Amino acid sequence: MGLVSPVPGAPSLTMLDFGREVCGYLPLAGGREWLVTNGVGGYASGTVAGLLTRRYHGLLIAALDPPLGRTLLLTKLDEIATVEGRDYSLFANRWADGGVEPTGFRHLERFRLEGTTPVWTFACADALLEKRVWMEPGANTTYVRYDLARASAPITLRIKAMANYRDHHGSTHAGDWRMRVESAEHGLRIVAFDGATPLHVLSTGAEVVTDHTWYRGYFLAMEDYRGLDARDDHLYAGRFHTQLDPGQSLLVVASTDPAPDLDPTAALDRRRAYEDELLRRSGVLSGREDASADEPPWEQHLVLAADQFIVRRSLPKDAEGSTIIAGYPWFGDWGRDTMISLPGLTLATGRHDVAERILRTFATFVDQGMLPNRFPDEGQTPEYNTVDATLWYVEALRAYHDATDDDDLLRDLFPILREIIGWHERGTRYDIHRDPADGLLHAGEPGVQLTWMDAKVGDWVVTPRIGKAVEINALWYNALRIMADFAHQLEEPADRYETMAERARSGFARFWNEDVGYCCDVLDGPDGDDPALRPNQLFAVSLPHSPLSEKQQKAVVDACARHLLTSHGLRSLSPTDPAYVGHYGGDQSQRDAAYHQGTVWAWLIGPFVTAHLRVYGNPEQARSFLEPFVHHLGDHGVGSVSEIFDGAPPFAPRGCIAQAWSIAELLRASRTVKHLDGGKESAARRVNR
Repeated sequence: MGLVSPVPGAPSLTMLDFGREVCGYLPLAGGREWLVTNGVGGYASGTVAGLLTRRYHGLLIAALDPPLGRTLLLTKLDEIATVEGRDYSLFANRWADGGVEPTGFRHLERFRLEGTTPVWTFACADALLEKRVWMEPGANTTYVRYDLARASAPITLRIKAMANYRDHHGSTHAGDWRMRVESAEHGLRIVAFDGATPLHVLSTGAEVVTDHTWYRGYFLAMEDYRGLDARDDHLYAGRFHTQLDPGQSLLVVASTDPAPDLDPTAALDRRRAYEDELLRRSGVLSGREDASADEPPWEQHLVLAADQFIVRRSLPKDAEGSTIIAGYPWFGDWGRDTMISLPGLTLATGRHDVAERILRTFATFVDQGMLPNRFPDEGQTPEYNTVDATLWYVEALRAYHDATDDDDLLRDLFPILREIIGWHERGTRYDIHRDPADGLLHAGEPGVQLTWMDAKVGDWVVTPRIGKAVEINALWYNALRIMADFAHQLEEPADRYETMAERARSGFARFWNEDVGYCCDVLDGPDGDDPALRPNQLFAVSLPHSPLSEKQQKAVVDACARHLLTSHGLRSLSPTDPAYVGHYGGDQSQRDAAYHQGTVWAWLIGPFVTAHLRVYGNPEQARSFLEPFVHHLGDHGVGSVSEIFDGAPPFAPRGCIAQAWSIAELLRASRTVKHLDGGKESAARRVNR
C-alpha cells in the first residue's frame, strides 16, 4: 500500500493504492472495505475483492427516511468481460457450502481511491478495464462507471444486476417472494412489493434483458464472526450487455429517482468538484490564503472522510437541519457522538456553517435539560439515556464560538444552556442531579447505561458506572466555567455559574487517589468508589478547564500512557485489571462484554494528545502518537478510521470500518499539533483555545 501522486484527470489529491500483492489474495482484499456516502444517510460499501462479507454491503443502501430508514436496494453488479473470445468473471461470491466461485479478484491488477471514489483496474489479456463507484451528494443515487483504459480490440461486457429490498440490519431468505421487474426507458424498474420505493437501474448504450431468479445462500463471513445470521439471498433482476471500444465508457446508475443524470462525464465531474471544494475549504488545497503547501496526504483523506458522516436531518421548520452519523455501516446519528465529533468534522475542516446548523438542529431536541442519545431507525421517539451528550453540547458550542466569534448564535442558544444547567442542578431523568454536598454531578439508575461506556447485554449493564463518574464531572466543571464565560460575553449574570464551578472544583479533589497516583473512575457508587484505571480521567486534563493541579495532570497523562496507550488509541481498561479483556470477538454478548473492558478506542487518541500537549508542551512528541494511523488508513475501512481495536497486540481493527469520532478526534488533534508547532505561544497556554 502506498500514498502516491494523482494521475491525470483524477482529483488533486493523493490516493491510497494497492497492487496485486493485496488485490489477488482473498484474506487481504476481502478484509479491506470501501465506503461511499450521499450526505442524507445512504451509502454503498463492499470489499476490495468484491466479495460480500457483511449484510451491510451493497451498491445502493438508500436512506428512505433521511438520515435513517436505510434499505438495501441494489446489492451488486456481477460483470463478465469477454476479450478475444475468452470470458473473464470480474466478481466473487462465497457460498454457504464454503466455496468461493467465481474468483474475479484474481484479475484485479490494482485498487485505489481517487478522493473517496474506489477504483478497480482489471487486467484481462491485454485489456485494462477500470471501474469506479460513487454517489450523488444529496440523492439516493449510486453511479458505477466502466472505462476501457487499454485494449487492442473491443471487448464485450455483460453485467447482472442483483437486487434486494430489506433493512440494512437484516438478511433475506427469499422463499417464494416475487418482485415486479419491468423494462423501463434505459433499463430496469424493480418494485419489491406494493408500496415499496421503486429501484431504477439504468444505463445508456447497453441492451437490457429482464430476469427474476433468486440466488440463494450467499455466505457473509463477518456476520458469522459476529455470531449473527450469515446467509443471504439476492435477486438477479436483469442483465446489461454492451461492447466497449478502447477509450469508451459505460455508466450504470442505481437510484430511487426515475430520471437521474445519465451523463458519465458530468456525474463524475460533479463528484470531483464537490470533493475539491471540501479540500479547499479545509485549507489543504490552493485557493485559500491559509492553505498549507505541505499538508500531509493522510490528512487530506481525513478531510474527505469527515464529510461522509455529515448528513441532513430535516426539521419541520428547517429543511436544512444537519446531524452526524456516528459510524458506518450500522450506526445512526447519536447525540453524544455528534457533539464529540463536531469540532473535528466541521471546525477543523473549515465548515463553520455546518457546525452552526448542527448546533441549532440539536437545540430543538433539548428536553428536561437533556439531548437525545439516539434516534431509532424505526422513527420512534428519541431516546434520552445519556448524561454526557448535553455537556458535550456545551463544549461544542464553546469550540464553535472560539472559532467564529458568532455572538448571534450564542445569544440564541444561551437561554437553552441556562435551562440545561438548571435541570442538572435540580434533577432530571435517571437520577441525574447536582449533589449540594460536593457540587458534583451524580447520575444513574439500575439497568440503564448513561455514559459513553454504554454496553448492555440483556439486563446486564457491563459498566453501569452509577454515581459520580470522573469524565462526567470533568465535563460538568468545564460546562460551568464555559457558562460563566458566556454570561460575561453576553453581559448576563455570571456569579451563579462561577460559584457552582468553584464548588465542583473543590469536590473534584475527591477523585484523586493518592495511593496509585491517578483518579478514581467513579465515586459514591452502589459498591463505593471504583479505582479502576480507565481513560475517562483524561478529560480532566484535555478539556479547556481542568479541575486538577498541574502535578496531578501530569500524573494522569503518565498513567494513561504507561498502561492504556496503544498504536491506535487507548484501552478502555488497564491490562492489569482482573476484568480486562484483550480480544474483541465472538457473539454479541461476548463482544458487548469486551466493548469497554480493554478494547482500544481510536477516538481517545484526541484527548490523550491534547492532554499530553498540555502537560509536556512538545508538539513533536504529540505528533508521534498520531503517526500509526497513517498506515491504518490502508486497512479495514480503506481511507477511514475504525471504531475500535483489540486491546492486545497487534491491535487488530474491529467494529465499524468508519467511525465519526475516530476521524474527528484524529483531525482535531492533528490540527492542534500543527498550530502549536508553528506558533509562538507555549503549548500549555494555547492547547485548549
